[in-house]
Amino acid sequence: MSSPGSHEFAVAGSTTIYDGAILTLRVDDVVMPGGATAKREIVEHHGAVAVVAVDDDGRAAMIRQYRHPVGRRLLELPAGLLDGGPEESALVAAQRELAEEVDLAAADWAVLTDLVLSPGFCDEALRVYLARGLTALPSAQRSDEEADLALEWIDLAEAGRLIGAGEIVNATAVAGVLAAAAALADPSLLRPVDAEWIDEPTALVRRRAARD
Repeated sequence: MSSPGSHEFAVAGSTTIYDGAILTLRVDDVVMPGGATAKREIVEHHGAVAVVAVDDDGRAAMIRQYRHPVGRRLLELPAGLLDGGPEESALVAAQRELAEEVDLAAADWAVLTDLVLSPGFCDEALRVYLARGLTALPSAQRSDEEADLALEWIDLAEAGRLIGAGEIVNATAVAGVLAAAAALADPSLLRPVDAEWIDEPTALVRRRAARD
């Protein structure tokens, strides 16, 4: 048996259980220390982006959006899937989501933080950007849940208080708000928009490309 921390978790076999519109469920047979295999259920998902858009008064553009799995509206950041095709970069997707969800453009962009959201069963990862130098855009056409979006401008310090009070519970929003507060206090924490994204998901993109 290998020493702790050195085992290579090879995949001995893999079965696709479900292949849907925005996710795929597969079951891998993974080789464990000692040689036995264990089944691991994995959800393949598109990557995603989110934006902490901060105005000159230190307020973040946040949205209150209905989320059907939890049955209520949550206070979130503008965000969306990397489903615009292979030619759309994460930055362009973030710019698109900011325009589509809150009718804003930004002159100054930087990477705040990268997240893996549920690594115990899902490969979904998300990149959060800081956007400044905001300008208003014409109102976008919105449908489905997005037609009900409500924009709220919230001071970053107040947003931090709402996190502590349990009123902001969306994981992306929690991480983005806290990362933005830290980065605005110490700009050296910011990364360029082309910084390497180690955990950007690729399995679902490859699967869709092979199917098409």
